[in-house]
Amino acid sequence: MTTRVAVVTGAARGIGAAVVHDLAKSGWAVVAVDVCANNPTLPYAMASRDDLEEVVEPYGDAVLPVVADVRDPQALAAVVSQAVTRFGGLDAAVAGAAVLAGGVPMWELPDATYDALFDVGVRGVHNLARAAIPALLERPVPRSGRFVAIASAASERGLWHLATYCAAKHAVVGLIRGLAADLRGTGVLASAVAPGSTRTDMLDATAAIYHLGSVEEFAAHQLTDRILEPAEVAAAVAWLCSPASSAVTGSVLHVDGGFIG
Repeated sequence: MTTRVAVVTGAARGIGAAVVHDLAKSGWAVVAVDVCANNPTLPYAMASRDDLEEVVEPYGDAVLPVVADVRDPQALAAVVSQAVTRFGGLDAAVAGAAVLAGGVPMWELPDATYDALFDVGVRGVHNLARAAIPALLERPVPRSGRFVAIASAASERGLWHLATYCAAKHAVVGLIRGLAADLRGTGVLASAVAPGSTRTDMLDATAAIYHLGSVEEFAAHQLTDRILEPAEVAAAVAWLCSPASSAVTGSVLHVDGGFIG
């Protein structure tokens, strides 16, 4: 059986790292991508190269770490080229890179922060799709390619002092729905996963925005009465990348502990 190949962005920690682990343990070859550099417009530290290396270390040659910025379309084109050259093709692309910022009313948000939210969280998805879709379409018919974006429960609801983040996640869902329509009949499917409060560095940043003593305070907003783990979200992403999701495209899979209801 031919090894399936994926590119995953935002791979150095959080949900992206959990997706790398899930796919690699299931026998996928993975190109794990992260910028591994801080953004001065954001209030928290980004993942490091050491974080990325720690994610890929258990899998040897089956997982390739690549430092690249999703805001750079040429960099992502090179990432896809590496996947094809090293592993023989591409079967899935997972757009997991995103950032979070806010803490003020929408009209007070600095332009640089707005740019960071949209350039990473929306343009990054767009750039990955433009780079990956031609490679997914290179697979022979019948195809089973997948493009999966990490959205958020914020793509369905407005959140206090996070208006621009919410707008970016709404845009991700719009991109996915339009992409799925463009892919009609090709055998390549596009979907999004919308997590609720998940134990990540971004949730820590959200707790800081809301001046909470602990991220555990978010659990009350989910019917599960607990914070989700990245592996739980990754399991949904892996399912969308699998043949079992063959009837799902243009959809948003809510993995939010019942936050939206």
